[in-house]
Amino acid sequence: MSGIGEPTDPTRLTARGMARALRAGDLSARELAEAHLDLIERQDGQLHAWLSTDREGALASANGADALIGDARRGANAGDADALAALPPLLGIPVALKDLVLQRGRSATAGSRILEGFISPYDAHITERLREAGAVVLGRTNMDEFAMGSSTEHSAWGPTGNPWDLSRVPGGSSGGSAAAVAAFHTPLAIGTDTGGSIRQPAALTGTVGIKPTYGRVSRYGIVAFASSLDQIGPFGRDTRDAALLLGAIAGRDERDSTSAPIPVPDYAAELPESDDEAAGLLRGARLGLPRQYFVKGMEPGVEARVREAVAALETAGAEVVEVDLPHTDYGLATYYIIAPAEASANLARYDGIRYGRADRGRDVLGDYLATRGAGFGAEVKRRIMLGTYALSAGYYDAYYLKAQKVRTLIKSDFDKAFESVDALVAPTSPTVAFPLGARLDDPVAMYLSDACTLPVNVAGLPGISVPCGFSEDLPVGLQFIGKPWDEGRLFQLGRAYEAITAGADWRAREPSGLSDLPS
Repeated sequence: MSGIGEPTDPTRLTARGMARALRAGDLSARELAEAHLDLIERQDGQLHAWLSTDREGALASANGADALIGDARRGANAGDADALAALPPLLGIPVALKDLVLQRGRSATAGSRILEGFISPYDAHITERLREAGAVVLGRTNMDEFAMGSSTEHSAWGPTGNPWDLSRVPGGSSGGSAAAVAAFHTPLAIGTDTGGSIRQPAALTGTVGIKPTYGRVSRYGIVAFASSLDQIGPFGRDTRDAALLLGAIAGRDERDSTSAPIPVPDYAAELPESDDEAAGLLRGARLGLPRQYFVKGMEPGVEARVREAVAALETAGAEVVEVDLPHTDYGLATYYIIAPAEASANLARYDGIRYGRADRGRDVLGDYLATRGAGFGAEVKRRIMLGTYALSAGYYDAYYLKAQKVRTLIKSDFDKAFESVDALVAPTSPTVAFPLGARLDDPVAMYLSDACTLPVNVAGLPGISVPCGFSEDLPVGLQFIGKPWDEGRLFQLGRAYEAITAGADWRAREPSGLSDLPS
């Protein structure tokens, strides 16, 4: 492979390392796709990160990428110095799609039996962007049904394991995407984050995940959960890879009225290659540490790793000050009024008449009730009932309207904090990955998994989770929270933290749950 010290196994390369190897002719996009697809075939029976793979489509895309790279290399040899540099950075790079991203001609179930058999007639905006970038879509990853969950145990197709310990959850709802990246099945993956569903599984699997500012990425062609909270974002194994993927999918889309007409920076180009230069980004940075994010029930090992990370940031030159976000304690209740209310409206379209599952043989009402009764899982039904109640006559003002007012107060807390700090630093998850089944009978305990991530969605802000060590031999995540449209700053902070911890022993660790499986 091209590059000093890079792995010889192509699945162990970063996306940037893959791009260098492709352009140098040390590796073909087809070889790269086959290596990942073969690894998925050998290991996913026990991991269950994937709902489907598309070998034929992936190899066709890889062949197209190889043709473009071959033309560019011939141009470079003929004296066109810019031929290779002009290629899209994701050309030939494998990527996974969470199973709520529409892809023309492919199934999209959103983890639910009510969409079993549905074939998308069009591409999501981000699918179009990935095609234009020349990325190779390997397949579709498992998820909590309609993105409602924090463990990927609420999938109609069965749970996903955590690559660090297959008896534990990978987080959710984007647990399949996070697990696939952690297991080296793909260097990049797409997730969605409604209340922490990118950042929390990133923390639990030792990967990098970012939730962009609401409106940074178009939601066109994404199966909706809660429309004022949902946002699409990337997973990668490091900050620079995640920056590459966000740069490819972000931007204005006229088909989504909430998509912002704000220019997208070249996030990856703004990140230093040198660790010394990256560490220098911390000098003079002023970071806020919200006292409310060290929540009751936080595991001691998690708190220890986060406080050690904060101390490392200070040692590297950052100023860390404690800040007060007084309405944080209301974030969980606010979210669990707004999100179910919006879900109850969005999921009304699944009626057994227009598309998806249809249980027929009765009158119209009987068919409707039978279809929804059999098609939706328990957690989805629970949230539809909560949301319908909150929106019902006599309760709208007491619940939904009040929650929207508290949402404004939560956003105001962040605005006030950002008057004196550049960004916030906090835990991502209060715990490490918990055992499969441990919280299925206690929905409130499951909901508390997202206590540190929910306020960011309520306020529409960007947040990134990066690995910061281990507790009980399981990954811990550190979260940076930024001002609106300031994803570039979050990538810089994540990159700087990677730089100052580059020599840490824990950086060399790989998932142990897959150690006995074929590699």
